[in-house]
Amino acid sequence: MTSFTLFLGLIVPWLFGATLLLGLHRKRSLGAPGELAWVLGAGYFVGAFALTLWMRALSLAGIQFSVLAVAAPLLALAAIFGYFSRRDVGALFAAMRDASRALLAPAGLTRAGRWAWWALLAWLALRFVVLAFEVAWQPLFPWNAWTQWATKARVWYELGRIVPFGDKQAWLDADGAMYFDAAPHLPPTLPLLQVWASLTLGRWDDALMNWPWWQIAVALALSVYGALRSLTMTPLAALVVAFLVTSLPLANVHVAFAGYADLPLAAYYACAVLSFLRWAATRDRTEAVTVVVLALACSQLAPPGAGWAATLLPGVIVILLPRHGIKIAAAMIGAVTFGLLVLAQPSSALFGHRFRYDPTWAALGEGYFLLGSWNLLWLGVIAAALLAWRDLLSPQLLPLTAIVCAGAALLFTLVAFPDARVLLAADASVGRATLQLAPTLVVFAALAFRTFAERCADEPATGRAERA
Repeated sequence: MTSFTLFLGLIVPWLFGATLLLGLHRKRSLGAPGELAWVLGAGYFVGAFALTLWMRALSLAGIQFSVLAVAAPLLALAAIFGYFSRRDVGALFAAMRDASRALLAPAGLTRAGRWAWWALLAWLALRFVVLAFEVAWQPLFPWNAWTQWATKARVWYELGRIVPFGDKQAWLDADGAMYFDAAPHLPPTLPLLQVWASLTLGRWDDALMNWPWWQIAVALALSVYGALRSLTMTPLAALVVAFLVTSLPLANVHVAFAGYADLPLAAYYACAVLSFLRWAATRDRTEAVTVVVLALACSQLAPPGAGWAATLLPGVIVILLPRHGIKIAAAMIGAVTFGLLVLAQPSSALFGHRFRYDPTWAALGEGYFLLGSWNLLWLGVIAAALLAWRDLLSPQLLPLTAIVCAGAALLFTLVAFPDARVLLAADASVGRATLQLAPTLVVFAALAFRTFAERCADEPATGRAERA
C-alpha cells in the first residue's frame, strides 16, 4: 500500500460522517449559510468517532483489523445514508457550486473586505500546508504521545485487535501476559485512529499515522465557520473567527507535534458547543443528537473529557428552564466550588485523594497575558465580556455564557486544586488544559462582541425613532 491508499483511507471517516449528517439534517437546506461547511467539519468528528467505535466492536467480536473489515461496512452505510438523502443531491451540487463562487468573492463585501477575505484564505491555506509537511515529516516526539498513546497503537496494529494494558503491578502479577505503558487507563479512541492510518498505509509509520490531527484542525476551522454562518454571522466575520481559532500558537504546536489528546479534545468540545448553539437556535432534534454524540466522544478521548462534556449541562438547563435556569446553573457551580473548599481542608479526602488549595496565579497570569502561547486570547475574552456585560445574560448569549462559566470553573479548579487533576486523570500541564477550552473561548468572545456591536448599532436607530 502507498500514501495514496492512506489518503483514501483517511477519507472514509470523513465521508461516513458527512453522509450521516446529510441524512440526519434532511430538513435543512445545504444552500443555507454555512450548512455545507458545517456538514464537512462536524461530519469528520462524527465519522472519526464512529470509526473507532466500529473498530472496538470488531475487536470484541474477535475479527482482526483490516482495511476491508473496517472500511467496507462504513462505506456501505455511507451509501445508504446518501441514498436516503438522494433528494438533496441536486442541492448538494448547487451548494458546492455556490460555495466555490462564495469562496472567491462572497456577496456583499466591499473592495477592502474582498482583499481581507482573500488574504485570510491564503493565510489559512499556507498554514495548513506547512502543518501538513510537519505532520508528514515530524517523527513521533518522545513525550506523552510516545509513552502513553502510541504504545497502544503499535501493539494493537501489530496484533490486529485491542488487547488490555495494565499498570506495572498488574503486569508483574500477570507474569508478563499483558501489556503496560505509562497510562494504561486512557481510552482507546485516539490510538485506534492511529491504527487505522497505519492499516491504510500498510506499515507502521510513527509520522504518517498522525494525519488525523491535521484533519481535526481542518475540520475545526470548517465547523467554526459553518456554525457561525448558520448563526447569522457575516462571511468575513466567520472567517476571521475560524482564522483566530486555527492561529492559536499552542494549537498549531499540537498539530505539528501530533499524538497528544489535548487538541482533539479541544476540537470535539468546541464542535459540541457549536452544535449546542445550533440546537438552541433551531430546537432541531437531529441537532440535539449531534450534540449528544460529540459530548460522548469527548468522554472517550481522554479522562477529562467527561468533565468538559458535563459543562454543557448549565447551557441545557438555562434553555429548558428559562425562568429558573440561571439560578439552578449558578447553584450547581456554587455547590461544586463549596465542595472543593470543604475538600481542601486537611481532614477531608475523596476517593483517597486530598485536595490541596495550591494555586499558582502568578505563573498563570504570566502564561495567559505575557507569553506568546495564546496571543491576545485572554485579553480579547475579557474585553469582549466587559463590552457585552449587559448582554451576557440575554436570551441570545446566556446559554453560551453558562457553558463558558462552567468551563472556566473547571479550568481554574485544575489550577487551584492540583490534586483534582489526579482525580480526573489529567496529568497535562495547565497550558495544555487551557488548550482544551481555548477554541470555545474564541467563539464566545466573537459572539459577545457581535452582540455588543449589534446593540450599539440599534441604540442610535431606536433613539432617532423615539425622537421622531
